[in-house]
Amino acid sequence: MTSTTNEESLILKTDVLGRVRMPKERREAILDEFERSGMSGQAFAAQIGVKYTTFAGWVQRRKRKRGKYPAKTPQIEQAPIRLFEAVVEPQSEASPGCLEVKTSHGLKLSIRTKAEAGLAAELLRCLKGGGSC
Repeated sequence: MTSTTNEESLILKTDVLGRVRMPKERREAILDEFERSGMSGQAFAAQIGVKYTTFAGWVQRRKRKRGKYPAKTPQIEQAPIRLFEAVVEPQSEASPGCLEVKTSHGLKLSIRTKAEAGLAAELLRCLKGGGSC
């Protein structure tokens, strides 16, 4: 299927979904005209009969090509979730109200108060960051 524009007798091809396939030269001419127009992207896209999202994509690709638009930012890689076993033992008289964290390497951290919990959290942040405390 083909369609013609009102501006000139240019035959534009459509794909199987009915989308108009704009030749690269014509798209560049439209973008040049947009830059000279001083119109907003949304108003210009409506004037030429192109969906705004399509037009914005053209503008964005052109700016990236010219180095005037930042490249896509890489996604921050998140650390994998690590599971650990938690065993709740009955409270003993020797350590009432105490939370003990034991690692597989034999380290043990006992937390008895809110202040100690804050210090333990700070210690874990330091260990995670690899920096000095």
